[in-house]
Amino acid sequence: MKIAIISDVHGNYEALRSLPDGYDELWVLGDLVNYGPEPGAVVDLVKVNSTVVVCGNHDHSLGFDVDPRCGARYQKMADITRRYTASVLKKEQRDFLRRLPLKLELKRGDTRFYLCHAKPSDPLYSYCEEQSEEWIKELDQVKTEVLLVGHTHIPFIRQIGNRMVVNPGSLGQPKNGQANACYAIWEDGAFQLKSFAYPVEMTVERVKALAFPREMEKDLITVLQSGSL
Repeated sequence: MKIAIISDVHGNYEALRSLPDGYDELWVLGDLVNYGPEPGAVVDLVKVNSTVVVCGNHDHSLGFDVDPRCGARYQKMADITRRYTASVLKKEQRDFLRRLPLKLELKRGDTRFYLCHAKPSDPLYSYCEEQSEEWIKELDQVKTEVLLVGHTHIPFIRQIGNRMVVNPGSLGQPKNGQANACYAIWEDGAFQLKSFAYPVEMTVERVKALAFPREMEKDLITVLQSGSL
């Protein structure tokens, strides 16, 4: 079995539709919406193509009209793009976001997986870097062989004893210093971190067409083109 694992699409339809196919299941670790120009198209494509989806802080924000609690550098960007996203999402798309579970436990073959957006003890908001000692406690809490998370936009695989934490990085807004869309593959018991080029300038042009405040537009485009801010 081959499973594609993605996270943090953030309204970037061009990245999502360019995801290489050939997988048996698609698992989505949250944040379908906000920041990007085509949130509705992303929600619709995920609804059709995904096997499982968990809720991210931006999905929760749009579903329930609450603050996504972003870091200070991104808070204004999140606030302004959230108003745009809310204005274009249809009721059924918001209802879909509202119904997303905060966590899931799945088993494929002999491997048990725990899926959430941030970390099990705080599935929506807490940022936890690859080398944090917190992952040891989080793995003890969930009792599965694999913990799948997103949220930081930084891909990593961390082995802790005979268990692991895997973050596929961000498909739609990478922050690892490169513009390529990031994702992970689990196949026959093994993980691979992958990335691919997509027509990023098409997403950039769609961002420009929304006429956001100039400085914020510049920041959004910088992240898309360089993978950093």
